Amino acid sequence: MEHISQLTAEIRDKAAYPDILVISRIFLPKEAVIGEYIYNRCLQDPERVIVLAASCSGDRVFDRGQQFPVYRWYHPTYWRSSCVESVLKPLVNIVCSFVLAIKLYFRYHYRYIEWGHGYDFPSLLLLSYLLPIRFFIYLHGNDFLCTLHNPVLRSLFKLTLKRAEGIVCNSSYTRDYLRTAFRLDTPTHVINPVIRPEKFGNNVASPSSLDDLRVRVRQMYNIPETAIVILSIGRLIKPKGFDRIIENIPLLLTFGFDVHYIVCGQGQSESALKSLAHRLRVDKRVHFAGYQPERELVGYYAACDIFAMLTLSEAKATPNNMEGFGMVYLEASYFGKPIIASRLGGVLDTVQHEENGILVNPNSGYEVFQAFNQLCKDQQLREQLGRKGKELANRRTLHRSLYKSEGRNTIL
Repeated sequence: MEHISQLTAEIRDKAAYPDILVISRIFLPKEAVIGEYIYNRCLQDPERVIVLAASCSGDRVFDRGQQFPVYRWYHPTYWRSSCVESVLKPLVNIVCSFVLAIKLYFRYHYRYIEWGHGYDFPSLLLLSYLLPIRFFIYLHGNDFLCTLHNPVLRSLFKLTLKRAEGIVCNSSYTRDYLRTAFRLDTPTHVINPVIRPEKFGNNVASPSSLDDLRVRVRQMYNIPETAIVILSIGRLIKPKGFDRIIENIPLLLTFGFDVHYIVCGQGQSESALKSLAHRLRVDKRVHFAGYQPERELVGYYAACDIFAMLTLSEAKATPNNMEGFGMVYLEASYFGKPIIASRLGGVLDTVQHEENGILVNPNSGYEVFQAFNQLCKDQQLREQLGRKGKELANRRTLHRSLYKSEGRNTIL
């Protein structure tokens, strides 16, 4: 990691001709979906990018191991979990990213900025007027919802989007929502997130390792090897629809299926979900695993036979409540697991009906039960959908396609 004070240092040989400044307040090693997305983008063109991001725990060691230069602005640790953070952090992000981006311009003379999210966009807008650069802005969902109900922010955000060389959305749903909220002529691209196996550690290196993890997790919850395990991962909030799955456990047991349900995550609905399981007398079959870091999630994906998330309608998306892309569906496909998911939102970019999963109306008890019934009784179908899912999870669009006028290869 290089800080502002080190800007006079010589440019490292391995990044001698970078021309793209990638800016994101969220970046690895901090675990976050946006940070992972931006990091994977940088890995595609390490010789072209310079990264500017906010500091986080463990960043010095992480940054030294990268193939591209990484610069950070400082976030005091005492801000974290403090009410001061909500007031000062956005201001610091805007000011520091603006000042340091200008300093980096005089060092690298980069030609493009790729702004990693919709947050802190006023800095980008100012930079677009002051520097002779073109820019792309990435949007993920929640990061632009907060601008919609503030007339000033909405106007400035729309101006930023109009000045962009292009807008990059993480899913078709995010793109369509954006088009509804802002009528723009700016070219808009959809580039879905991808899976980076390394984030799961060495546990995905071989089938035998996954088999060992499968056995270990099942033993942890006293689940027989012959049982069918359903898995969900996410924040325990009502819109995620965990209750819909719990309500189906008694029905599946009645039909003779030996099923268990594992839920990974934390949230305000946890106590209500536990009460529901107890009331339905399936609390011995529903296991709450709590929050699990990415390296531990491998075992849970390995242990399950079906991945299910019945997210409810997002028609009334509000700030911090819009799932532009469901990363967990992509991860489940990567591990060869068939999916049962709601027929809506960003899910449609990841789950293809009867290809790698089954899409249902989450409000239709009949559709939901039939999907579970079908997959529980047909192991061959589960394996077929899982194989197709692994194939789909390895497809990707390269970010260099944004620069197709330069004649670079775009498809992997």
